[in-house]
Amino acid sequence: MGYYDEDEGRLRQPKEKKGRFFLTSLIGAIIGALLVILAVPTLSSYGLLPYSVQPTNQVQVQENKGNTTTTQNVSLKVNTDVTGAVEKAGDAVVGITNIQTTSFWSQEGNGQEAGTGSGVIYKKENGKAFIVTNNHVIEGASQLEVTLADGTKIPATLKGSDPWMDLAVLEVDGSSIKTIAEFGDSDTLKSGEPVIAIGNPLGLGFSGSVTSGIISGVERTIPVDLNGDGIEDWQVEVLQTDAAINPGNSGGALINIAGQVIGINSMKIAQEAVEGIGLSIPINTAIPIIKSLEQFGEMIRPTMGVQLRNLTEISSYHQQETLKMPNDVTEGVMIEAVVANSPAGRAGLKELDVIVAMDGETIADVISLRKHLYNEKNIGDKMTVKFYREGKLEEATLTLSDETF
Repeated sequence: MGYYDEDEGRLRQPKEKKGRFFLTSLIGAIIGALLVILAVPTLSSYGLLPYSVQPTNQVQVQENKGNTTTTQNVSLKVNTDVTGAVEKAGDAVVGITNIQTTSFWSQEGNGQEAGTGSGVIYKKENGKAFIVTNNHVIEGASQLEVTLADGTKIPATLKGSDPWMDLAVLEVDGSSIKTIAEFGDSDTLKSGEPVIAIGNPLGLGFSGSVTSGIISGVERTIPVDLNGDGIEDWQVEVLQTDAAINPGNSGGALINIAGQVIGINSMKIAQEAVEGIGLSIPINTAIPIIKSLEQFGEMIRPTMGVQLRNLTEISSYHQQETLKMPNDVTEGVMIEAVVANSPAGRAGLKELDVIVAMDGETIADVISLRKHLYNEKNIGDKMTVKFYREGKLEEATLTLSDETF
């Protein structure tokens, strides 16, 4: 049934009324959309949005023979500190494929992929480029292949590795390398500071993946067992972040909001009840190791020339009867053997001596001894050692060397 249109002075059919209502609603929607688009830059200028939004296309309206078709095509250009940081550092993060020989009889060059990880290009010099990654990424490899951000694959040579700090340095031809990462200062990091992890989780299929989070903690220590005997050999100092770090991210970059590398992603705590604990080697800790691996093929550390064992691993009977330790001394490091003509040997240390202090710092176990030796001392330094020998506290001075015993 029709209706009388007082504006036009004529009878209209119901479908015409429906079309009129539709057109009115559509025009209202378009006006609302335009108001939103115009409001976005204003809100951004007042700091109400965490990023800048710039409309690049306008709303378009097209009418076709009495029916109005509206096409709203608004694209937004988003610029944030995060996107800027990723743009700066992203192409310096590469994939690393560990290829291992399948058998003794395999021909040279034949092998199969044993795993993938990530790496960071940190230097280009004399036609060569250098990449830092984790030791566990390249461990056992007979060949190494690097996949650049654009998909280019190039062979890599291992310059050196350090299992203690889980770092390794690779060398590749630099002709295809365009982006070099910039190192930041991990000593200035604060809990709550935003960070971004870049790497290849679960293989090259997810290459260049970006996750973001914050620094959850600094100066964390994680015990590691290097020889698989169930006894902690070392404590790695790491940064803690809640940025997602998954298998394949190892060796990739943890960057700050300025796009600088402040950590080398190394591991995560993977337990059912744990979420969001990723670990990264601070770049300030990594830099001297990287330089040593590049120059010498290994991390040159001072040595004493001894074999050690925690006092707590020795039964109370032998602590009292064999070592004759005082009852109130329950921690220290027993010398199991001394290499002849080593720094310890030249200083007069002997088997069954129990070290309890170095340079006035209490030594509770092998880890604390190594930490003092590796982090506090250099080759050629003198070191004062306090130890018990047959129940008597004595002191000796060692001159540390870099000899391999």
